[in-house]
Amino acid sequence: MAIIQYKTTSHTTKQEQQIIYDHFLYCVKTESPHKVLERFNYLLIKGTGYEDKRVRIALENIVDAANVELEFPLFYNRCCHIIVNRWQMHPHLKIEIVELVALIERSLPPGRVVSRSARKLRQLVKNFQTTEHYVNLQRLARLIDGSLEPSTRRHRRIEIIGNSVGDLIQRYPYLHQHCLLTEGSSEEFQQTVETIQSGIQANYELNLSHFITYQVRLAQIVKKYKAANKKRIPKKLIQAVDNPTLLSDRELIRALRHYTGKVQQNSTYFDLSQNFLTHTSRVKSYQRFKANLYEYIVSGVDVSYGESQFNRNLANYLQNTLTDFNHRELDEFLTLRTYCELFKFLVVDSKSNSNHQHYLDLITHLGETKTIGLLLKLVLLCGKVKPYLEQRFSILFSHYEAVAEDQAPWLVKSLENMQVAFSVHFGQADFSLIQII
Repeated sequence: MAIIQYKTTSHTTKQEQQIIYDHFLYCVKTESPHKVLERFNYLLIKGTGYEDKRVRIALENIVDAANVELEFPLFYNRCCHIIVNRWQMHPHLKIEIVELVALIERSLPPGRVVSRSARKLRQLVKNFQTTEHYVNLQRLARLIDGSLEPSTRRHRRIEIIGNSVGDLIQRYPYLHQHCLLTEGSSEEFQQTVETIQSGIQANYELNLSHFITYQVRLAQIVKKYKAANKKRIPKKLIQAVDNPTLLSDRELIRALRHYTGKVQQNSTYFDLSQNFLTHTSRVKSYQRFKANLYEYIVSGVDVSYGESQFNRNLANYLQNTLTDFNHRELDEFLTLRTYCELFKFLVVDSKSNSNHQHYLDLITHLGETKTIGLLLKLVLLCGKVKPYLEQRFSILFSHYEAVAEDQAPWLVKSLENMQVAFSVHFGQADFSLIQII
C-alpha cells in the first residue's frame, strides 16, 4: 500500500511541477524582468502572498508531498533555468540573472512565517543552497557579472569572498561545462553554457592576437630606434594594447613562445606528438606502449628533477596501470584509459580524493608553463582526453573556489597557462607571430 501511495504522490507532483514550469515559461516570455523577479520572490522564496491561486496551490502540494526532499532541488533548479535560459538569449537581460541568484541568496529564514507550507518551502530553499545545482547557479552569476563592464554590474556581487578564485571563472572557458553543468542539466542550459563559452573564447583569442601584434610592432620600433642611437621613443607613436591575461607581459610572452615554439630536439609540442604517434603505431603490446609513453613524458622533464624522484614515481605508476592488459594488443580503449589515469596521477584524482601533491611538486620544480606543457603533450596525442584534463582542473578550481586569489597564485598561473596553451593548439587564431620577438 505504501508503494502505491508513493507512486501516486510522485505522479501528482510531476503534474503540478509542470503547472509551475508552464506558468514561468509564460511569464518570462510576456513580462518584464522586474515582474518575473517579483513573482519568483513571492512564490518560490517567501511562499506567501502569491496572486495566482492555481499556481499557489500547485506549489503547496509539491511542498507537502512525501518525497519532496528528493525532488525539490531538481524542481527548483528547473524553475531557475526556465528564467535563466530565456534571459541569456538577450544580452541586455543577462544582468537580471545575477539579480535572480542574489534573490535566492537573500532568502528568508524559515521561522518568520505562520504558514506551515511557507515555513517548509523556506527550509527547502535553504537546503537547495547546499546543493551542487545552487553552486553552479552562483558560478553562472559570477561568470556573467565578471563579463560585464564595471559600470553596469550590480552592487550585490555573487561571490564567496572578495577577489576569490571563484570570481575568475569567466576567464577560463574550458572550465565552464564542468563547473556549470550537472548530469540533469537541460539541453537549453547546455546550449546557453556553450554560447557563453564560445563567445568568451573568441574574444580572448582576438585580444591575445592584438596583444601579440602590439608587442611585435613595439619590438620592431625599439630595434629601429636603437639602431639610430635614439633612446627615447615617443609614447604616441604606438597605441598600447592591454595584456588579456593575469600573467605579467614577460610571463605571457614566455608562455606563448613555449607553446608555439621548439621545445625539444628542435621540435614543437605538436611535432613531438606526431613523432610519438608514428612510432607507437608499430608497437604491438600494451606493456611496450607504456614503456614508450614513459620515455615520451620524461624527455620533457629537467634531468635533475626527473632523476631525483619524478621519473621513478612515474615509472612505478605506469607499471601498475591496467596490468591485466600488459600483453594485450594495443587499442584506443587502452590508450584513452592510460592518458586519463595519468591525468589523475599528475593533476588530481577526483572530488572525493582531491590530493594534488604531485601537481604541486611539478610546478615547484618545473614552473607552471612547463608543467602545463607536459600535460599538453598528452592531450596532443589524443584530443578525446582534453575534456578529462579540463575536468581535473575543474576539481582544483572547485577545491580552491573560496580561497583568495593571492592565496593560490600557482593555481591562477596554471589556469592562465592552460588557457594560453589550449588557445594556441585548439583555437582558431594563429599566434606564431610571437616568435618574431
